[in-house]
Amino acid sequence: MVYFVIFIVVVALAFDFINGFHDSANSIATIVGTRVLSPLAAVIWAACFNFAALLVVGDSVAKAVGGGFIDVKIVDPLVILGGLIGAITWNLITWWFGIPSSSSHALIGGYAGAAVSKAGFGALLWGKKWIETLSAIVISPALGMFMGFVLMVLVMNLFRRASHSGTSRFFRVAQMTSSALLSLAHGGNDAQKTMGIIVGLLVASQSLFVGATGWQSHLYVKSLDTIPLWVELGAYTCISLGTLFGGWRIVHTMGTRITKLRPVGGFCAETGGALVILTATKFGIPVSTTHTITGAIVGVGATNRLSAVRWGLASRIVWAWVITIPAAALMAAVCYKLFAAFIPL
Repeated sequence: MVYFVIFIVVVALAFDFINGFHDSANSIATIVGTRVLSPLAAVIWAACFNFAALLVVGDSVAKAVGGGFIDVKIVDPLVILGGLIGAITWNLITWWFGIPSSSSHALIGGYAGAAVSKAGFGALLWGKKWIETLSAIVISPALGMFMGFVLMVLVMNLFRRASHSGTSRFFRVAQMTSSALLSLAHGGNDAQKTMGIIVGLLVASQSLFVGATGWQSHLYVKSLDTIPLWVELGAYTCISLGTLFGGWRIVHTMGTRITKLRPVGGFCAETGGALVILTATKFGIPVSTTHTITGAIVGVGATNRLSAVRWGLASRIVWAWVITIPAAALMAAVCYKLFAAFIPL
């Protein structure tokens, strides 16, 4: 049983890697789309700042995911495993079709679906964190769009008398900073979700590790308020490695197909998106970095003219956002039933 728990920790870290792989577009699509950095340089840049978030971002999101959505009394290793497999499956499906869906919502939906499959809807804690997370499906892209639009308008007014070549040179450098800030925000919010899942697993399995010695003693976690350093290091390392490999199908969608971006637009979209995500992280709200940066890109494009945004593509992306939680929940529920039928605890 101890090794089964370790196996699930490995699956959680695999999800974290896929999260970085799937959501690398959040951090690099704009800087690749504006050709400020090559794809390889962009993923290295983003991965470094994904990991750097460990040093500057707290753990409020991890604690929210670990105990804010599901009644911890019904959580067991199979619930965690079912939730993870459901989320991974949905992520891979949307990656294959180049759809920038939310890894965050896939994980939360999968976790909820597995828990409901075991204990019914009473397993869900219908409270503050569900309200914040579901509201953020609408609010975070709207805020991203607003921030992208406002920043773009401010920049256009401030630089209206500057030469085109001078403005372009300045914002090619400035976009390096904004891309780093967005990568920091992405790593800080998303890695914590996997941390919360792992800690939830360890708390649910704590009876296995009471009084353990040696390396097993590091697996004993008494409460959701305690996040071991090895969990933090593992989560940030895996999401950074995932980003390093990049999800090129989604990069193409977000960097070139939603709207045509220049360095000044990339700077405004990244800065606006990063500010929204970092604010949410500060308050322990697990928002979707995908939703937020997509909204910011649309906001920047709309400052040119509304027709500059490919609204048909944007609407298909929105539909993917809407169905992510229920789709991942359904997949996770099926996975839990299969695991419960064949894996005795």
